[in-house]
Amino acid sequence: MSTVSRRGRRTALAAAAAMALVLTALVFYRWGAAGPAAPTAAPRPGPSPSASRQPTTADIYTAVAPSVVSIEATRTGGAGDAGTGIVVNANGLVLTALHVVKGATGVRLTFADGTTSAAAILASDPAIDIAVLAPQTLPSVLVPAVLGASDRLAVGDNVVAIGDQLGLTRTTTAGVVSGLDRAASGVDGTNLTGLIQFDAAVNPGSSGGPLLNAKGETVGIVVALVNPTAAGTFIGVGFAVPIGAAAAAGGGDRAPQQ
Repeated sequence: MSTVSRRGRRTALAAAAAMALVLTALVFYRWGAAGPAAPTAAPRPGPSPSASRQPTTADIYTAVAPSVVSIEATRTGGAGDAGTGIVVNANGLVLTALHVVKGATGVRLTFADGTTSAAAILASDPAIDIAVLAPQTLPSVLVPAVLGASDRLAVGDNVVAIGDQLGLTRTTTAGVVSGLDRAASGVDGTNLTGLIQFDAAVNPGSSGGPLLNAKGETVGIVVALVNPTAAGTFIGVGFAVPIGAAAAAGGGDRAPQQ
């Protein structure tokens, strides 16, 4: 009996060992012995949120403010006027509204970095109330604005205006294009046509400042606002000369007007 029992135990142990080897082989085959693992696709980065994001008003201000110029015009008797301008090329020429500097005995510019300079009227177009100023001194770093295509504007497009409203330098407001090819009466009574109407707030001191599209490109020069009262402040209707017409007032290499 003892011999048989020992043989039975040995047989059972051998069978168990064989089964363990079979199971090990199966597991090995399934999980690692069948060959190299199939390559997996590398993860692809998703589109950057900033790649298609439209600039915010803050982005536009940051980009354009270095190109905005404060203007002080003095006249006989000590009377003066204040307005805004925008640097439009690498020579430092500044576009502004003609009524800001018309008849001035002196024009002084203050650039964004604090540089001040006397300026002469290089050219002007009274029909659209635009003047081009040539500074005598330029800042060490000059930042011309990027000019856009005003003929691509549509009613409802977002716009931003930057200007020295009521003496508050580089005041920035946002709105939309309210109308195109408008007519309005200028400060001196001139009938201005082909204007961009917008509702971004502008006030005295904004004249000559840039009107910017949603990309931060200059598409107009602010020249007028409408207010049926004597206050002369904004009620929601402003006008700008399209930048194409304003830039055409440059007059090339004309000598400064006296």
